[in-house]
Amino acid sequence: MKVKSILVSQPKPIGDSSPYFEIEKKHKINIDFYPFLQVKGADAKDVRLQKIDFSHFTAIIFTSRNAIDHFFRLAEEMRFSVPDSMKYVCQSEAIALYLQRYIVYRKRKIYFGEKEAEDMIPLFKKNLNEKYLLPTSDVLNQDIPDALNKAGITWTRAVLFSTVSCNVAAKIKDIHTYDVLVFFSPLGIKSLLDNYPGLKQENLIIGTFGHSTKQAAEDAGLKVEFFAPTKEKPSMTKALEDFLNDQ
Repeated sequence: MKVKSILVSQPKPIGDSSPYFEIEKKHKINIDFYPFLQVKGADAKDVRLQKIDFSHFTAIIFTSRNAIDHFFRLAEEMRFSVPDSMKYVCQSEAIALYLQRYIVYRKRKIYFGEKEAEDMIPLFKKNLNEKYLLPTSDVLNQDIPDALNKAGITWTRAVLFSTVSCNVAAKIKDIHTYDVLVFFSPLGIKSLLDNYPGLKQENLIIGTFGHSTKQAAEDAGLKVEFFAPTKEKPSMTKALEDFLNDQ
């Protein structure tokens, strides 16, 4: 089957340097981008119902950029001035650098791991006496609380935003107009099924990023044709490129 069209379930990359555009040009195919998920922020009332008081914490654990955005949004909404003494532990350097949108980076105590939740454990062990706040979505990967509990720290989860399905079907009436669909989270797979109840895969080619996304697709009865990350295919664009080259 000759692939002619691909739908990537994320917003279109900013700028002209994305590998997706190179793939599109090289293989003379059409790649569209449309998010299957949208983020809905909690409000101050939601936070109070969780009995969360930001002033009770001395450190914050950030595992995503969304968590940073919604923490500082709510801090402003609740008129909480984040103290200069607040410590930040981030799951990766990219997340840590994103903090620059809200704080003077060089004047704060910021720590970050390599990428995985377990990478943060040595950082926690150097700061065992802090009271940690973990801002999250309504869905939380179990590896994160497992790592925090393994580190032996005192932490509290605060659900500050939720991820819900977009109304994709309103824009794309027939998902089979695409040859390939690319997904990056289990919630993306859920959104696909929410938008197209009773979906039959037929000739649709599914690509997924992350083990949990692949598992969600297979649990839904979908066949995954290509997958990342692996040692040979560390990114979705590499996995997609290799798949197209094999066609």
